[in-house]
Amino acid sequence: MDNFTFYNPTKLVFGRGQLESLPSLMPEGVKRVLIVYGGGSIKRNGIFANTEKKLTDNGYEVFEFGGVEPNPRISTVNNGADFCKEHNIDFLLAVGGGSVIDCTKTMASAAKYDGDAWDLVTNKVKPEDALPLGTILTLAATGSEMNAGAVITNWETNEKYGWGSPLSFPQFSILDPVHTYSVPRKQTVYGIVDMMSHVFEQYFHQPMNSPVQDRMCEGVLRTVIETAPKLLKNQESYEYRETIMYAGTIALNGMLQMGYRGDWASHNIEHAVSAVYDISHAGGLAILFPNWMKHNLQVNPGRFKQMATRVFGVDPTGKTDDEVGLEGIERLRQFWSALGAPTRLADYDIDDSKLDLMVDRAMKNGPFGNFNPLHDEDVKQILTMSL
Repeated sequence: MDNFTFYNPTKLVFGRGQLESLPSLMPEGVKRVLIVYGGGSIKRNGIFANTEKKLTDNGYEVFEFGGVEPNPRISTVNNGADFCKEHNIDFLLAVGGGSVIDCTKTMASAAKYDGDAWDLVTNKVKPEDALPLGTILTLAATGSEMNAGAVITNWETNEKYGWGSPLSFPQFSILDPVHTYSVPRKQTVYGIVDMMSHVFEQYFHQPMNSPVQDRMCEGVLRTVIETAPKLLKNQESYEYRETIMYAGTIALNGMLQMGYRGDWASHNIEHAVSAVYDISHAGGLAILFPNWMKHNLQVNPGRFKQMATRVFGVDPTGKTDDEVGLEGIERLRQFWSALGAPTRLADYDIDDSKLDLMVDRAMKNGPFGNFNPLHDEDVKQILTMSL
């Protein structure tokens, strides 16, 4: 392992009916709260009304900012930051999934910055202050409810980057599995792919001697693999929703990555694809990740063999490490496909006409990937394999 320091200040409030605790979680001195949300499903299913009532009944003045996109735009962030400044907002409450939370995190810092929020995303400037924020999670997927990271898209320049700051940690996050009952099947599947991808990104790393972390990663993956098909057959099962929701949080709250840096190359490539084509992030990962694995099998065949045997139960008898690893990769692809995830970029009508543009966007900051640094030819090969 590498030396490490772990820090996560987010208070996680998990379980049925935990929205009742919202007033007690609000920091002292807050008066004007902005509820940030996406397409409006929280208004149809009653979550918005319940949240608003909890706040207004306790003396808070509530404002709303809706319309956050699935791949949140920097233009939306800037509009939200302007709204905060205009209405003297002193607390942000993200009610939604990862996109809403990512947008809200970036708005929180942008509201305390006089320039374009894209300066923050591209690390041109470091935020010095931010509005406090909390979250009410309605979609199990990204883990953004308990980390400091965010991913924002600039559609005008076809760029999409992750960024983060210690100021971006939510002060609290309320996770009630009941709030995910109404999530459509397709989005439930994408959430499962996303959280599994987060674990895989951390599982593939260079430092040796990580048996505790390996088993934790493998345990989360096996639990999701066992639970996902059951959930899709019974989408209002509290037990299954609870398991998947907790798995999504654990997958990216920093606990699985203590002692090493994960790879994160597949995410970087997907960001380039969805910056150009605006596809679902998890859909892109379902296509790209198995091909990233195949491309990098020779970097450490033993690592892929370990994944195949421990996570997917591949029998290694009489097989080379390469053969075992390839069988594990294929089982992953088949599992995601069986859930209903896409397997080829062609499923999104993506061909090779903008291949060079996607490579260019992925390589914007030079070679990337901590398991095996990728260069432009590597990225092009992985994308070509994914067509």
